[in-house]
Amino acid sequence: MSTQEHSEKAGFETRAIHAGYEPDEMTGAVIPPIYATSTYKQDGVGGMRGGYEYSRSANPTRTALEGVLAALEQGERGFAFASGMAAEDTLMRALCRPGDHAVIPDDAYGGTFRLFDKVAAPWGLAHSPAAVSDVGAVRAAIRPGETKLVWVETPTNPLLNIGDIEALAGVAHEAGALLVVDNTFASPYLQQPITLGADVVVHSTTKYCGGHSDVVGGALVCRDLEVAEKIAFHQNSMGAVSGPFDSFLTHRGLKTLGVRMDRHCDNAEKVVEFLLDHPAVAQVIYPGLEEHPGHAVAAKQMKRYGGIVSFRVNGGEQHALDVCAKAEVFTLGESLGGVESLIEHPGRMTHASVAGTDLEVPADLIRLSVGIETADDLIADLDRALG
Repeated sequence: MSTQEHSEKAGFETRAIHAGYEPDEMTGAVIPPIYATSTYKQDGVGGMRGGYEYSRSANPTRTALEGVLAALEQGERGFAFASGMAAEDTLMRALCRPGDHAVIPDDAYGGTFRLFDKVAAPWGLAHSPAAVSDVGAVRAAIRPGETKLVWVETPTNPLLNIGDIEALAGVAHEAGALLVVDNTFASPYLQQPITLGADVVVHSTTKYCGGHSDVVGGALVCRDLEVAEKIAFHQNSMGAVSGPFDSFLTHRGLKTLGVRMDRHCDNAEKVVEFLLDHPAVAQVIYPGLEEHPGHAVAAKQMKRYGGIVSFRVNGGEQHALDVCAKAEVFTLGESLGGVESLIEHPGRMTHASVAGTDLEVPADLIRLSVGIETADDLIADLDRALG
């Protein structure tokens, strides 16, 4: 089966293992080698072998990763970057110009907000926040003739709000804008936004795609080749590409994404069930709960509901900080999506950059990245920390 056939016909797990790379013709190696080279011998002036001349422009290890990313997201072309923020910055520069406007989530990831507010705004890209769960609010935030991007996270970070990707794509396209979906929390296993009308998918591959907290990376996957060509030019020109070893690690992580995500989801559901009955917990936020306002949309567009759980505690910020400090199996740390469970206080950690703005998160909020450990151990750890 060819790489193209893998992309079009095979199931997710098969594509994750086989798409983007054929066994090496000379050695038969079934895993892409780490091409630790900066330059390539040319067959005469301008005579590149297989399209390779310099590893900023293309590297075979990165090519394999970009191929599987496109296959899993069912897009035309994928791009691998040095970080998720590098991917986002490249996307902005490729698709926007000074004087343009973007709509962003009103509870966006703090790093994304900082990029829009502190980097892109001085460059000349204006932005307006809107609730991704409210299609009318997103439509109202669009500026006719100016808005080039409608930028959505779903689920959002850290409040786990859900945006209806198909409906938002319609709103964006009516206004002549592109819909960009940050799919980091769901991963390609649980959700494929391009199949629902999105134009570009963004990932911090540091998270579930890599899956082992041992590599930093980012990705873009494009719906059509015209947008992809703009991304390709800026990726090469700006140069924030994924190195060969980082590409290798991320590619390796993607091969087990399906089985890992199933375990993340299994454990998250058990943790949610425990938290719902705990007297120290004021609110549990998880799209899998029927009372979650975005549950019906999540059920429509996601395979399952993910490994991220947020909750608010009785006793305010100090109690939230105490819980984070007392957890042991849950490691106090930023990031998410690794095999190990993490706990954090968004207001003081990942979302400190939005303090004092309209995007500020509740002070009594805790975010869990539920890993793949034994679920009973995770629950016992939370019970001790909440006590």
